[in-house]
Amino acid sequence: MKLLTGVMLIIIGAMIPSAIILPQRDLSLSVVPLQSTWQIHGLLLSSILFGPQIGLICAITYIFIGLFYLPIFHGGGSVGYILTPDFGFLLGFIPAAFTCGFLSKSRPRVCLLDITVYTVISLLILHIIGIIYLAIGKLTGLWSESLFDLILINSISPFPSQLLLCLAISHFSLYIKKLLIIK
Repeated sequence: MKLLTGVMLIIIGAMIPSAIILPQRDLSLSVVPLQSTWQIHGLLLSSILFGPQIGLICAITYIFIGLFYLPIFHGGGSVGYILTPDFGFLLGFIPAAFTCGFLSKSRPRVCLLDITVYTVISLLILHIIGIIYLAIGKLTGLWSESLFDLILINSISPFPSQLLLCLAISHFSLYIKKLLIIK
């Protein structure tokens, strides 16, 4: 049940765009879309709630489903997705999920700051793996764009909104842990 819940958190997170709602001077609200979905943060949430093993299995299952069964990735799916610049970031899901789950379960009591640090560390790991994949793909001639452009488009540009969502998911995970009485 935990595995299914974790994978569904990632799949549903991939479908939900993120945005910030800002109040205006005339008391209306303005919606500012962010350059990210909740996909990564669904993975991190499942790792925080269910631990490193379930988080790791959720990441692997999500990648497997996207490669062989359903086009659930941000840019689609299928085995051909391996040749896209985005695939390296999906590979980063695996160590990021394990790291986030391991760190959040390593201490008996965690606070908002702890969980936020764990999600940020995991996000950094995911981006490092993605950038390594971009460099390998560029060296082997998979992509014609410059390495700087690839990193700018795939890592630097979405990183601030993903970082902001780390704070949101960390806060949200504390409430869910209390609600479900998860230790």
